[in-house]
Order: sequence, then structure tokens, then C-alpha cells
Amino acid sequence: MAKPVILIVDDDVMNLTMAQMILEMKVQAEYLTADSGQACINVLNQRQGKVDLILLDIAMPGMDGIQTLTRIRQHPEWKNIHVIFLTAAADKNTIVRAAQLKVKDYVKKPFTPDELISRVEKHITPDIDDPEIQNIFKQLDSLGL
Repeated sequence: MAKPVILIVDDDVMNLTMAQMILEMKVQAEYLTADSGQACINVLNQRQGKVDLILLDIAMPGMDGIQTLTRIRQHPEWKNIHVIFLTAAADKNTIVRAAQLKVKDYVKKPFTPDELISRVEKHITPDIDDPEIQNIFKQLDSLGL
């Protein structure tokens, strides 16, 4: 089975490096990085969209995370890539817009290693079809676990 491909996008090199180092300790994946929205689009073009998950910073100069995600969702071959927003603070309008663009999850900065790892694993692990197990996961989610 091929390793999942995770693209981390953040204009802050320290955040980019830290997220990748944290994930590499626990999550077996191929890691790519981009330091801007445009660089993210360039990576997707180069890889012909073959990316399983994008960790996308919202607040970036030039093309911000919302604009970048809008471009991703407009592309027919990229529109179903899972995206997790990395954000220091999201106002209500940003959250609404992100939901409209089908963002899968949020990780608030500063994040803990455990939180980042668990949220990433949740979105790169294949779905389990067993309804009983799905129900347990829903109960855990509702408890914030």
C-alpha cells in the first residue's frame, strides 16, 4: 500500500518545519511543503493532484488559505482532496466560507503534537464501514476525544 501524500502549506517556515517534524514522528506518509498559496497550486499541478491531504494555513500574504482552497475546489481533479485549515484565529465569516468550500477540519495554532497527529490520522485513515465502530467514533467526537 502506497504511503499517503501530505502537503503542508504555511508562509511561516518555522510552522512548516514544526508541523512536518511532529507528523513524521508518528504518521507514515510522503511529505511535501509549500510556503504560499501559489506554491501549493504549483505542487498540485506538478503532481497532477496526487495529494491525499493538505494542511493549509489561512493567513498568508498574497493568496490566503481561503483563496487557495477556492482554486483547489474549482479544479475538477482536486475538488475532493481533504483539506485541514491551520489557523491562529478564525472569524465567523472565515468559518462559514471554509464550510462552503468543504474544509474537513481545523487545527488551531498553536497546536499540540497530539492534536495535530490525531486530526491528520483521522483524515488519511480509510473509512471504516462497520456501523457499530462508526457510532463509537461519533460518540468520541461528541465528547471532544
